[in-house]
Amino acid sequence: MNLFIRSLFIMVCLYSCSWISATEVVDGSTKFQGSANLKKEDKMSEVTQVAAKHILVDTEEKAKELLTKIQAGEVSFEDAAKTYSKCPSGSNGGDLGFFGRGAMVKEFEDASFTLKVGEVSQPIKTQFGWHLIKVYGKK
Repeated sequence: MNLFIRSLFIMVCLYSCSWISATEVVDGSTKFQGSANLKKEDKMSEVTQVAAKHILVDTEEKAKELLTKIQAGEVSFEDAAKTYSKCPSGSNGGDLGFFGRGAMVKEFEDASFTLKVGEVSQPIKTQFGWHLIKVYGKK
């Protein structure tokens, strides 16, 4: 394989893995310019999906009341969802399963991708009402 084709092949492989951000061909040789914003390790650990449960209620006050009970251990998140959530997922303990970016309304998505696994959000307002969100997985 001639040197130019070999260099071009390597450049394409590296670019597709986000190890480099730009290349330039000058006088038949490949010149690498800069590096990608994300290292290979960062790209591999980037969260693309979260698994979450939620409780949907009509008022911020009710969401705060439930959050206090959950934090105090008076009720589990799942039992609170079964009893109080107005979403059909409530019967499943609020379980929404795994979802990626763009699948939920922005406020819900932003909170879900920000939370740590096992963490319960503060009340989140969306067009549907007030949510408490609990993330139980990331991948």
